[in-house]
Amino acid sequence: MFLAYLKALRIEQWSKNFVVFAALIFAREFSNTDLIIQAVIAFILFCLASSSIYLINDIIDVERDRKHPEKSKRPIASGKVKKADAVIISILFMVIACAGSIYFLNTYFFTAVISYLILMVLYSFVLKQIVIIDVMTIATGFVLRAVGGAVAIMVEISPWLIICTILLALFIGFGKRRHELTILEDSAAGHRGILEHYSISLLDQLISIVTAATIIAYAIYTLFGDVYEKIGVRHLELTIPFVIYGIFRYLYLIHQKERGGTPTKILYTDLPILITVILWIATVFLLMYTSGL
Repeated sequence: MFLAYLKALRIEQWSKNFVVFAALIFAREFSNTDLIIQAVIAFILFCLASSSIYLINDIIDVERDRKHPEKSKRPIASGKVKKADAVIISILFMVIACAGSIYFLNTYFFTAVISYLILMVLYSFVLKQIVIIDVMTIATGFVLRAVGGAVAIMVEISPWLIICTILLALFIGFGKRRHELTILEDSAAGHRGILEHYSISLLDQLISIVTAATIIAYAIYTLFGDVYEKIGVRHLELTIPFVIYGIFRYLYLIHQKERGGTPTKILYTDLPILITVILWIATVFLLMYTSGL
């Protein structure tokens, strides 16, 4: 029973909240113990906030999830977790996330968390039924995580980080919609009403646009984004190949392997993408270290 409640929190999705640490890394404050602790607290609070939203979303979509080949196995959809219990846990997590933001961090972080919660609740009830806005809302949620990570440790956040974050989130979001259309076929609209407004061809065009924009934005950031002046790192452009390969690999999985429904699962299970992420992180840290010599 405990495992069912734990699964309902979608702990495997907490990896999305690692975006919180982006500001800490790019501000080169990863040796500052106090700021690391603050960033970890911010991560935990966003994990609680996101789990509360997952519970709300699963409660609202319980009937539709039961029609989905994979989501029907979720604890609430399968009946292993009662909806009333899920509501109580969701509210409790929201209160802890908000109160913890004020007590442990600052009002700026509280603003980021409460904005995330309000936006995601609106998404669960209204915004997910508006074509394109649904994916843009999810992408904004990632931006709020990145901003939250910056204000939690009170460092300036680069506008390029925001741009790259929202573009990458749009890329993943449209890829997920494409995957849902592909596996659900004629029953897609019955599971998620908004899918009747999408088509494979439309999503392919949107993905193509966002793919190019993501790569170009990251390249401009590393080449002309005043990287050395702001964070003291030289030759960050050496990480561009990892970003290009990671995006192309993800496209390959979406189009050729019909994967993409669970991006976090791909990160854990697809060895090439996992290795690419590790190499990107290692290269960034290496460049930061050598730039200071």
